[in-house]
Amino acid sequence: MQHGGHNTFRAGSQGNGGIRVVPKPAAAQSIPPLLLDLDGTLVDSVYEHVMAWREALEESEIRLPNWKIHRRIGMSGKLFLPTLLRELGQKTTKAEIQSIEKIRAGIFRKKIPEIRMQPGAKDLLQVFDKIGAPWAIATSGERWQVDQLLKGFDIPAQVPVITGEDVAIAKPAPDAFVTAAQRLGVSPSDSIVIGDSPWDLLAAQRMKALGVGLLCGGYAESELERAGAYRVYEDPGDLLKHIEELGIQAE
Repeated sequence: MQHGGHNTFRAGSQGNGGIRVVPKPAAAQSIPPLLLDLDGTLVDSVYEHVMAWREALEESEIRLPNWKIHRRIGMSGKLFLPTLLRELGQKTTKAEIQSIEKIRAGIFRKKIPEIRMQPGAKDLLQVFDKIGAPWAIATSGERWQVDQLLKGFDIPAQVPVITGEDVAIAKPAPDAFVTAAQRLGVSPSDSIVIGDSPWDLLAAQRMKALGVGLLCGGYAESELERAGAYRVYEDPGDLLKHIEELGIQAE
């Protein structure tokens, strides 16, 4: 009996005696592609970013409380800075913004040796490799910064690492995650985006992907859920303990 327009079973040609063959799905198809943010998600760098921005802004005689800066961490600096300054009623030129960004980059570079991996981050990525999961990293950071922060992770050469320099518009636009999916040769909407900020989850929603939030970047569970998180975990290690909740079998 035939149902609708789709047959699970396909009748073979007369040459094979009419045997029905059920195609076996490839193993990789059973594991969703995983697209991970970097800052706050895999490395504990959010507060170093906050302090670097604060010091850079103060050099330009712009004073902001730390919490206001923190609320925008995870956005691209090119979007983050004009937004913050507009709130203050300050108009700035492109050249002034580039100058502040350059100062910030120099300050942050000095803080990189203090930055540690998030709990369980390396273990999580090793499990992805072990089970053959397709995964990539997508961040708004600059390439030099990303290379420094990923030291010690032993990222396999075939894993795409997308930076802010690879896309025209950085987060909260979904371009970085979409580009990561394209490099993996998978559909963005079939992917799971893992991030610590509402901006990551907003990007996930815009590309119709499943979003998973982590608390280790400093945002509240309710904020991540409002931004569209399907599940929220403490950190990469906690996610790994509950990996089956994402339809992934780790053993």
